[in-house]
Amino acid sequence: MTKKSFMVIGVLCLALVIAVMPFAGACAPKAKPGEVLKIGMMNPSTGGAAEKGRPMSEGNSDVIEYINAELGGAGGYPIDAEILDSRYDPTQAVSNVKKFMADGRILFTTASSKEMSAAMSSANEAGFPGISCFSAPSLYRPPKHIYGQTPDYGDDAIAFANFYMKNVWKGTGKPKFALFLLNNPTGYGARDAFKAKADELGIEVLQPINEHADSTISEMDSVTALKDKNPDVIYISSTPKPAAVILKNLYEKYGKDDYQKLTIGCCHAALTIKLIEFAGADITEGVYGAFPTVLWDENVPGMAKMTEYCKKLHPNDYGNGDYITSWAQGLIVAKALELAVKNVGYDVLSKGDATAWQAVETQGVQKLKNYDVAGLHGPVNYTPGDNRLDKFNRIYRIVGGKISQPSDWVEAPLIEYEKYDWFGK
Repeated sequence: MTKKSFMVIGVLCLALVIAVMPFAGACAPKAKPGEVLKIGMMNPSTGGAAEKGRPMSEGNSDVIEYINAELGGAGGYPIDAEILDSRYDPTQAVSNVKKFMADGRILFTTASSKEMSAAMSSANEAGFPGISCFSAPSLYRPPKHIYGQTPDYGDDAIAFANFYMKNVWKGTGKPKFALFLLNNPTGYGARDAFKAKADELGIEVLQPINEHADSTISEMDSVTALKDKNPDVIYISSTPKPAAVILKNLYEKYGKDDYQKLTIGCCHAALTIKLIEFAGADITEGVYGAFPTVLWDENVPGMAKMTEYCKKLHPNDYGNGDYITSWAQGLIVAKALELAVKNVGYDVLSKGDATAWQAVETQGVQKLKNYDVAGLHGPVNYTPGDNRLDKFNRIYRIVGGKISQPSDWVEAPLIEYEKYDWFGK
């Protein structure tokens, strides 16, 4: 056989290999019965933040159903999600995360920073990776095994303050910010951000800072003491029910005309349709807030499918931004699992032990690069030294009883809080 003949045969063989590659991929092994990827998901479906936890829990369950039914699971393996209620109670959150580990779950999620704040000690000690939908700097500064799905409450505060200084403030000197903070990481994240960056932002934070519990029914004493200080801005880092109490107290104390002269901003935990429902459209008119997702019915790739499942399974959640965050959380988890399956194989992950936890963290979560989450919020990227996965916020305003007027996406800079000697004390 001539040299030319060998060359022709070689080319034909190469062409044949290329031609059958798609069919080889299509015939790749699929999950056998009983082969699943086990995860844990935690939400405060009851308790002090149930107005947020219930739609978030339902968003989690709906997106897992969608992923398994229409996407074939993650990497070809169905996701088995154990979804537990934390009751917004630290003791229950610790119990839940320990159950997840004992049950062989390979990563877990929380809805809130309060849940994760309680769960993270056990998780970090064991090397069990967790993703918190809503987060605070204290969860991952310095970075360990906990990740923030979206910008944290410190990022909200900085984003709103920058927006205010560029677009609202028309006075001279430093505007005076009065803070109303939930007495857990939801509030403390904003407190720490203002403490770190107030001088750089060019603002004055009025003292004392007003703290409240999620069960509060009146903050009139704090509002009354504040009025004589003549604040330019009220910033509320809380959940919808207590935030609504504060707004109603402000409205009552200031009166309609003076109340409307205030600039009021809030964190993304408060900025949902529940805030409008609890406080009323008149009182919430003009209130600003940060939020990390698009609005319902925006023209993004993932909107139609999410809307379909929401209206089919939990129609009361339609229009609630918290549902979007939890739906996106499920997509991110599925992508991380897909990457881990690809990089280490199912057998490693199926063990559900410390080796599996390390594998899903280093070969899944930490391999997330420019994942766009179907356009529902900013791109997801793991960056060494920064455990925030999405770093983009928008500023919205409530107008006519609706959350509207989105700003451009704003990227939150990394703040290394642990370098401040007061952090965590």
